[in-house]
Amino acid sequence: MRLILFVLAAVVGLSANAEYQPGPLLTQMLDGKFAGCEEIVFATRVSGHDHWYVNFGYYSCDYGDGPKLNFGTYPDGESLRGYGDGGRLCKLNLRTGELTLLIDDPVGGVRDPQMHYDGQKVLFSYRKGRSATYHLYEINIDGTGLVQLTDGPDDDIEPTYLPSGDIMFCSSRCRRFVNCWFTRVATLYRCEGDGSNIRMVSSNNDHDNTPWVMPDGRVLYMRWEYVDRSQVHYHHLWVTNPDGTSQMIYYGNLHPGIAMLDAKPIPGTDKVVASFSPGHGIPEHLGYVTIVDPKAGPDVVSAVRQISKPKELVRDPYALSEDCILVANRRGIFVMNGQGEKERIYELPESLRHMECHEPRPIRSRPLEPKLAPQVDTTQTHGELVLTDVYNGRNMEGVKRGEIKKLLVLEQLPEPVHFSGGMEPISMGGTFTLARILGTVPVEPDGSAFMKLPALRSLILVALDDKDMSVKRMQSFVTLQPGERTSCVGCHEQRSQTASVSLDLAALDHPPHSITPESDVPDVFDYPRDIQPILNRRCIKCHNTDSRESGVDLSGDRTPLYTNSYFTMFTRNLVADGRNQPRSNLPPRSIGSSASRLMHFIDGSHHDVHLTERERKMIRLWIDSSAAFPGTYAALGSGMFPVSLPYGQLGKKCSTCHGSADVEGTAKPRLGGWIEKHICNLDHPEKSFLLRAPLAKSAGGFGSCGEGVFANTSDPVYIATLDAIKASAQRLQDEKRFDMPGFRPNRFYVREMKRFGILPSDFSDTDPIDAYEVDRAYWSSFWCK
Repeated sequence: MRLILFVLAAVVGLSANAEYQPGPLLTQMLDGKFAGCEEIVFATRVSGHDHWYVNFGYYSCDYGDGPKLNFGTYPDGESLRGYGDGGRLCKLNLRTGELTLLIDDPVGGVRDPQMHYDGQKVLFSYRKGRSATYHLYEINIDGTGLVQLTDGPDDDIEPTYLPSGDIMFCSSRCRRFVNCWFTRVATLYRCEGDGSNIRMVSSNNDHDNTPWVMPDGRVLYMRWEYVDRSQVHYHHLWVTNPDGTSQMIYYGNLHPGIAMLDAKPIPGTDKVVASFSPGHGIPEHLGYVTIVDPKAGPDVVSAVRQISKPKELVRDPYALSEDCILVANRRGIFVMNGQGEKERIYELPESLRHMECHEPRPIRSRPLEPKLAPQVDTTQTHGELVLTDVYNGRNMEGVKRGEIKKLLVLEQLPEPVHFSGGMEPISMGGTFTLARILGTVPVEPDGSAFMKLPALRSLILVALDDKDMSVKRMQSFVTLQPGERTSCVGCHEQRSQTASVSLDLAALDHPPHSITPESDVPDVFDYPRDIQPILNRRCIKCHNTDSRESGVDLSGDRTPLYTNSYFTMFTRNLVADGRNQPRSNLPPRSIGSSASRLMHFIDGSHHDVHLTERERKMIRLWIDSSAAFPGTYAALGSGMFPVSLPYGQLGKKCSTCHGSADVEGTAKPRLGGWIEKHICNLDHPEKSFLLRAPLAKSAGGFGSCGEGVFANTSDPVYIATLDAIKASAQRLQDEKRFDMPGFRPNRFYVREMKRFGILPSDFSDTDPIDAYEVDRAYWSSFWCK
């Protein structure tokens, strides 16, 4: 839908400054790469001061470190917003210094301009004054003809023209939250040039950023992901066809660290320029201007060359050549040469210092890139993938041909809300997301596989052996578009290779295999519901709260965040997962079922413990599907009650052993950390290991700390500690956890599900709710139907 609007502010031509003269660097460029291009367009706005991706939308709740950085109340009156008020779209004459305001909205927001191929109009994202959301607009370079292209309750940002006449952009229409923060996600979408026929093209759980068309017609963008690996280290450059097909790494995904933002091709070369924002990224994309040469492949460190001088952070690089680059920072717009020397060409006046400069672009025409033939059939719900050879890839040493029999297909599930910077209580130091088990597809003896996979889902493949144990696991995800037919080389393939789909592949002797479901197990595991009953039947006779055989407690008693058994799984290294670590493409059998000690304890060799085949399968698939604790995202922000322990009193009792130094060379947990909060039993406070370990055996304790710590239960410190645990236990009983009768998700989860149309708008606090079913309705709302 097109909606023609009146320009909010008059188009103002500010008189050229009589003292303005182009500096020597700009003069050189105006006579060189800028020849014939004397004007630029750029935006100024109130920049975000949270993470690099928090500059639109709202926070999930009103508590926590994130929402403290808000700009006030969102227009709904319920939420806190991640953006500030004030935005302008500016045109600057580089020879005269004359500034023209195309948009001036003191209570709105302007961002992400891109010039049309004909050089006569600008595509940008605009949040009209006092409105909640950014949408796509176009305006002529003379300030006339403002046209709104998109609308709705979600944000549309970072648009780029496609050579077909369509537009690719990022949007929070994906209706999900960052898996480790309080804010909304934007992923790739596309629409026609008039804003119609909007279609999702990326299933990412976290942000895609700053798409831009490359000379070969593909689209370069940044993809942030963490599939059972570090949450803050993997935001690198990816490419896709304009229709969303053939999504693949462009540069950097094997190397943790650096947020690679605002990447654009350098005309006349095969290289790109980008802002390499240090670490997890700096607010509003500040970083070092860096040139990437992809010819050596996506994993070669020497392929990058930093242009910016040390400690000189800028943003939004736009290169006319390797020696002529436009950049911005908080105060102004600059030109930069290939040696990192920069010269200011515009400075914000003092009266506008509450805003910052962004996204300088030259006003000029440019050639169309090739129009790549579309490969999407939106009437389809699946795509097809040919795997050439599962044994052909990086870090596959020791895997023998014929060893891999099938692929387990998992789906990484989006989060409808989040309330912290961590993964709790989804896992204990591991995954941030739930995974659905879709089933398996066979691998042929020659290592090939041909499979039919659901479209627009974030899919993870796990290679399994003849015992269905994990051999190699993806720590990324693959997405197919509806009707897409594509191929890959192998398991963690060399990305500098192209798949050669030979007609001799055994997998091509038949139509693609549909996924065979695992019909006798849950598709999304819930540890208390699905795994704990197995432990109750087979393990807690010995490994319970009272006996703790070998120091192991596998009971289901609830701790402040998890249960005794779930805590034990990871503190005793019974389960091997990816952890929240900056590492990926691990050696075969490093993570998953084949690397998990728990599988050895249930194979019949441990004290004659025999599980049924289904029980072993349940535990194996729980591990290989990321070993999460809850089976619903409604667990987020609820049911977690750390104990306010009397540390001052405990310190006097325990600091000799649990102080700043080890005792007799033995490392012991320190008080004031996190372990003691987990070893509190909220179902039976008096059975808390924190109390029983230092309690004398004669008084019913374990005497693990010697007989003199708590001689009996009348010790004042024992009583104070027990009272603190009981207080948290009472909160648990009053407020409930996801696995308890009477549990209700917190109000923010319900609010988002109402906003997303999963729950009715008139849903009340007393209406019955099944969080598991609500989650499923939310996930299925993204499926191709």
